Amino acid sequence: MATKLKDQARKAAMAVKVPPVGLKKLADNGGELHGPSPNPATNLVIADIVLRTGTTLARRAVERGVLGTSYSPRKAKSILKGRTITETLLHGALARVALGSIPGAIAVGGALVVKTLYDRSRERHARAEGAADLHEMAKDGAEE
Repeated sequence: MATKLKDQARKAAMAVKVPPVGLKKLADNGGELHGPSPNPATNLVIADIVLRTGTTLARRAVERGVLGTSYSPRKAKSILKGRTITETLLHGALARVALGSIPGAIAVGGALVVKTLYDRSRERHARAEGAADLHEMAKDGAEE
């Protein structure tokens, strides 16, 4: 039975007529350049850096835009500079958890909904507390 399956597989492979693929064949793209470097690994690194830079710039623009509705551009910039490294790492970790899996997205999204509803139930106190936190962050950012 096993020899019969091997023979059938060999016949099927011959019918397709696919030559064995080596590393040189995989690296050869017919002379076409699909990136700044002929090395695909280098192109991947370049693409990664460009995407991360673009994402960071877009994130900063959105953060400034959100703060810009209530604060001057100068104070918004100071607030963003005044964030601690712990806050930055925590926000990044939460984003990775949310992006990593559906249960993570549900957990992080659910926590944000609960926090928002809690803040709305204590609107006046939450607004004053948030303004005080942002004022401290702005002072810390202005000192740097």
